[in-house]
Amino acid sequence: MKLTRCSWPGQNPKMLAYHDKEWGRPCFNDRKLYEFFLLDTFQAGLSWEIILHKRNNFKKAFSNFNTAKIARYNRGEQNRLLKNSGIVRNRRKIESAISNAQKILDIQKEYGSFAKYLWRFTRGKSIQHNYKSFKQVPTTSKESMAMSKDMRARGLCFVGPTTLYAFMQGIGMVNDHLVSCFAYQEAKKASLRRS
Repeated sequence: MKLTRCSWPGQNPKMLAYHDKEWGRPCFNDRKLYEFFLLDTFQAGLSWEIILHKRNNFKKAFSNFNTAKIARYNRGEQNRLLKNSGIVRNRRKIESAISNAQKILDIQKEYGSFAKYLWRFTRGKSIQHNYKSFKQVPTTSKESMAMSKDMRARGLCFVGPTTLYAFMQGIGMVNDHLVSCFAYQEAKKASLRRS
């Protein structure tokens, strides 16, 4: 039986697997949240498909997305990353990844976890949308704007409201699967289990 899906993954196997198993599912694990956060900040100006295809390279290059290790990267580590053709070699994004990791450690100290900080923007629950077409899906929200403002005030970079809305979609803070998609109900049920 053929599954009805959102159209954006196309026929790309990695995109399909990401859509089917991860996108829109509520995530509360700090390491996984930081992984998606780092990848989304590198996506700015690029397609998610490019980033997804480099995901394993990012994982190896960035210490398995270990925030504490990345926060300690020095100039030598930055130069190593700039020479790594398996990732996006953008100096500003690499410097921001390190700086952002340092700021996220501060957030974890303040809130107990990165997850607690992030999920307070939606009061700990996934926002359930009922879109029938991707033309209806927004690129920002009042929540992503509030998160962007707060993160920028804390000194984080590449955290515009559009980037953060994509991040929120990915980690299930919003369920933007189309109602016709098989994953819509799965994502909804997963969010209810956390309530």
